Amino acid sequence: MCGISGFVPSADDSRESRAAVERMNHRLAHRGPDNTGVFSNDNLCLGHTRLSIIDLSPEANQPFTSDDGRFVIVYNGELYNYKELRLELQRAPTGSGALPYFFTTKTDTEVVVAAFVRWGIGCIQRFNGMYAFAVYDRHDKKLWLVRDRMGVKPLYYHYGEEGLVFASEIRAILNSGIKKFRINRETISEYLLYQTVHAPNTIVKGVSMLMPGHYMEFENGKASITRYYDLNSYKTVTPVPEYKQVCAQVFQLLGAAVQRRMVADVPFGAFLSGGIDSSAVVALMSTVGTAPINTFNVSFDEGEFSEARYAEIIAKKYNTRHHSILLRPTDFLEQLPDALAAMDHPSGDGPNTYVVARATKQAGITMALSGIGGDELFAGYPVFSRLSHLNRRGWITSLPLSVRKIMAAGLRARGRTVGDLKRAELLSEKRIDFASAYKYSRTVFTLSTLRSLGVSGDPFATVNAVVRDVPQEKDHFLTAVSLAETGTYLQNVLLRDTDQMSMAVALEVREPFLDHNLFEFVLGVPDHFKFPVTPKKLLTDSLGDLLPAGIANRPKMGFTLPWQQWMKQDLKALCEAGLRSFAELGLGDEAALKKLWARFLAGDATVTWSRIWHIVVLGNWIRTNNVEV
Repeated sequence: MCGISGFVPSADDSRESRAAVERMNHRLAHRGPDNTGVFSNDNLCLGHTRLSIIDLSPEANQPFTSDDGRFVIVYNGELYNYKELRLELQRAPTGSGALPYFFTTKTDTEVVVAAFVRWGIGCIQRFNGMYAFAVYDRHDKKLWLVRDRMGVKPLYYHYGEEGLVFASEIRAILNSGIKKFRINRETISEYLLYQTVHAPNTIVKGVSMLMPGHYMEFENGKASITRYYDLNSYKTVTPVPEYKQVCAQVFQLLGAAVQRRMVADVPFGAFLSGGIDSSAVVALMSTVGTAPINTFNVSFDEGEFSEARYAEIIAKKYNTRHHSILLRPTDFLEQLPDALAAMDHPSGDGPNTYVVARATKQAGITMALSGIGGDELFAGYPVFSRLSHLNRRGWITSLPLSVRKIMAAGLRARGRTVGDLKRAELLSEKRIDFASAYKYSRTVFTLSTLRSLGVSGDPFATVNAVVRDVPQEKDHFLTAVSLAETGTYLQNVLLRDTDQMSMAVALEVREPFLDHNLFEFVLGVPDHFKFPVTPKKLLTDSLGDLLPAGIANRPKMGFTLPWQQWMKQDLKALCEAGLRSFAELGLGDEAALKKLWARFLAGDATVTWSRIWHIVVLGNWIRTNNVEV
């Protein structure tokens, strides 16, 4: 995995563009410690920092130029079907007039640039992988920026009067020196409500994220964006096969996805939390591979928060080289400053991922497989059951608004949990349907609490836009939830945090569940095959006896830490400083923030640690990165 950057200034100044890219390369050095490179041509400059995974030779360093000298690429990612494409590109198609491509390296980077030589931008329809890259056509003076189908790898850009600047991380753009960037005040309400800012927006004004399955074409100072892949366009599986056939297809597709992601020229392994998803990945790695698999479980010496015993069951069953890393809470607290410093875009989550990634990297591993995406695809989260339950209770939606407001008032008066307060807000909606219900599913505040903090703006706009595009197919309600979860929480929290925290320690993470072939198939399967009567039933049934019953049937636990206690004790000073910074920057009402903090310290059940921590993070992030407000 790597870091990429580039700058095409609006004014003719090749020296300035090179200086800006060199500054961005310096900021991206942690993503690619093995090599750094810069390409300049006329007014354009491309930069790259390399983490070597496939073909470790210097010949594979980037920026990389095609054999005919026409195309130059900076590439961050892995192309999982590069071997098949390489064989095809080495042959000249009959009657096409195209020449065979003569490869000089074994890297997938050269396959991508060779595909551009043969097929142009249409080549991306053939790719199976995770990637964000830039390709420059020296002949036509045209630049393409491309992001993978599922949004695994990030790509940020600023397009304004200064020109076009892009990078793998926001902070690289901030460090480019082309202008002084400001905080995006319009996204503060969204961040506070969801602990993140949903793409294409970011927390920085004027910096956007290229959306998954999109590419940008930049020519003659003009940028245009095209969608080349739409997950919402999945096809329902027809005719509906027998359940055993569906399970067999899931097993085949997931097995192939795992096998593709085990190609590397460096030591690799897998995260093994002991949950269903990571256990499934390890089971399939052991099935398709021959050598023992390296597995990693990071746990804390607080029994109620540890899944280590479940990880040991899988490690023993598949005879993995298991690394059980036991940390004390003080170890985590010692690493927290580094985790916060590694945060490229502020988030309410992330430090957990940093600790796991760092421990894995220190064990000598450069690439690891992860179970991310399994919950979104196989209805593993409580949101699937909650929304399905609401969908079946049609009588609620038919009640007059006046009656629902009376019910909402009762819930507010009771107000024992945040769930009560969120349900009250939903009941007060003019219309209760999938869209209005889903927008509350990942909120950490109620809208009334948000307003009490003195924050204005529409926090629901982007989430509403995502849900509005989700198809509502008969017998595919769970699929609609999967698509909504993928377009919001998965892509804008889990994948972003995984990338920024793993790349902070130069560790590549691959996610087999996000193989687009597998994803499309499961989306097309009707609800009655996927309904979670037991945890992720379709997935566990597809794996058969590969998963022990104790793993397949246990409740979802997750990676949990005692934040509630820490924030009242060890992290109290840090939290108060972060909240003070947020208020002093003029982003929220200081008195309201103090009141919220006091309620947390007093043990108010409606103000848990996750309702405070992301505000602390944002205050810290703005100060640390010197972004104007």
